[in-house]
Amino acid sequence: MSAKPNMSVPTPRSDAPLRPISFGDPAVSIERRDDGTIYLRPKIALGEYPVRLTDRLHHWAKAEPNRIFMAERDASGGWRQITYAQLLASSRRIASALLARDLSAEKPIVILSGNSIDHALLAFGALYAGIPFCPVSPAYSLISKDYGKLGYLMKLLTPGLVFADDADKFADALRINVPAETEIAASHGSVPGRHVTMLADLLASQEHPGLDAAHDAIGPDTIAKFLLTSGSTGNPKAVINTQRMICANQVMLRETLAFLKDEPPVIVDWLPWNHTFGGNHNIGLTLFNGGSIYLDAGKPMPGGIEETVRNLREISPTVYFNVPKGYESLLPYLRDDKMLRGKFFHRLHAMFFSGAALSPYVWNSLDELAVQETGFRVPMLTGLGATETAPFFMSVTPASSRSGHLGLPVSGNDAKLVPDNGKLEVRAKGPNVTPGYWRQPELTASAFDEEGFYKFGDAIKPVDPNDFSAGFDFDGRIAEDFKLASGTWVSVGPLRARFIAACAPLVRDVVIAGINRDEVSALVILDLDGCRLINPTLPFDDLAVMASDPLIREAFRERFAKFLATSTGSSTRITRAILLDSPLSIDRGEVTDKGSINQRAVLDHRSGLIDELYSPTPAAHVITL
Repeated sequence: MSAKPNMSVPTPRSDAPLRPISFGDPAVSIERRDDGTIYLRPKIALGEYPVRLTDRLHHWAKAEPNRIFMAERDASGGWRQITYAQLLASSRRIASALLARDLSAEKPIVILSGNSIDHALLAFGALYAGIPFCPVSPAYSLISKDYGKLGYLMKLLTPGLVFADDADKFADALRINVPAETEIAASHGSVPGRHVTMLADLLASQEHPGLDAAHDAIGPDTIAKFLLTSGSTGNPKAVINTQRMICANQVMLRETLAFLKDEPPVIVDWLPWNHTFGGNHNIGLTLFNGGSIYLDAGKPMPGGIEETVRNLREISPTVYFNVPKGYESLLPYLRDDKMLRGKFFHRLHAMFFSGAALSPYVWNSLDELAVQETGFRVPMLTGLGATETAPFFMSVTPASSRSGHLGLPVSGNDAKLVPDNGKLEVRAKGPNVTPGYWRQPELTASAFDEEGFYKFGDAIKPVDPNDFSAGFDFDGRIAEDFKLASGTWVSVGPLRARFIAACAPLVRDVVIAGINRDEVSALVILDLDGCRLINPTLPFDDLAVMASDPLIREAFRERFAKFLATSTGSSTRITRAILLDSPLSIDRGEVTDKGSINQRAVLDHRSGLIDELYSPTPAAHVITL
């Protein structure tokens, strides 16, 4: 039997000072209505913002023409770079080529491949021409078995041009899903039986005589892009992102994360551009503040994190963005590699996470390493946002930040808190909020209330009910909550977070079951990296082996029992669990390409497992306490 690693939570370093950084004032005014509705309005008004995002490209191409805007690894292992002046020139040439085609919001550009300079060139060319584009998760083309989501969104968007950097890699998806009359473009490669326009040809275009007029005609309501988000059915919704949304949100970011004004940001980033965090927040933040972004081809998983480490050994970020899994994967390297640790923390003003809660173990460990290297804790920031809010809506402060805390709405955003079964549902209104979903008026209508506030579907709760200036904590997704047979409400979000924390490092996520049942149970998604900490002999990618491994089941049962001992009632007491032995399906909508779990879809598609959980004589693979 292998020795179990020490996964105890490091002591919080609250005694060490935070690195001092410039930060905005989150003060809000509060209005309470007789029906229990609460309005939070930032006291500091939002400043002016540009009409179009490419106005900032013009600014920096003039002010710092030779500064690197973006860099990516080339075939030799060096960095391919593009400056602000080069980006502007390339954007104008590509925009000229696009204006010569019959493209519009009705026939937009769809980009199938992931983050790359070529992707950015086409996107900025589209922005410059005022033609909407939609970046699509590569998983829809490369992982999906039936192209269900890709086929659906092609019919929803009716693109006039579809781009993939490597036509050979995406050939099957392009051939099957792109109509014959729709143009295909690529950086290189071919699609059997189809003409493919090369990106180099677009870049070689002569300047269109109407280019400047077309650029000047772009206004606040011009659609900049469509970003896809999954609904409860798993089918993508195309969130309209206007120039106003993106530009206003960047001013919100700049005024809140005020340290961005002190030094142009340098970012090493892998977060996908088909999501709002990577594609709006980080790309926009880089451009708006004259920064430089180094594209990280790594991923927070075995075989991928090594590339991230390689990049961070060369580039010192001023602000670092990641998801909790990314920080968790990076942590052992920072701990064991002094040179990497020194490079990472050298000029790091802040870290930022989104997408899930960051475990105390990871957070405290990062604090410990930062103090060891610099004498300061580096502020770890987070908040609340959505694709529909471009995404920045609520933010913590460096002093208030902790896992589960969301802070207060930032300047320009009004928050409306509506009572719902003992919780407060949060809603948003501001210039960064979408006008709706493209060609889906029913979904648009249902997403807003009678006062025009966007309904997140999330609940938040005050840290101090008597002092809302202390900010708010996340209180779960309203739609995920359910009642037991007794009529007792189960608050899924907080219960899920407690369960994952208690079962660390074994559990990546959990689906909570029990609708109209007598007790709560769980379908457990194992964390492959965490399981290998317990048993290093396990394979990297075989869930069936992990779910049946005696060491893993024993380690899980120990943590499960400790969790159960902390339960206070039927709504927080999980008594049965199954370790899932097969991956969740992107085609069935059980999981998004970014790893978010659709609880309802999993419960619907795995009803047989739910029946097994509640069987009077549970099968051997059901873990009961």
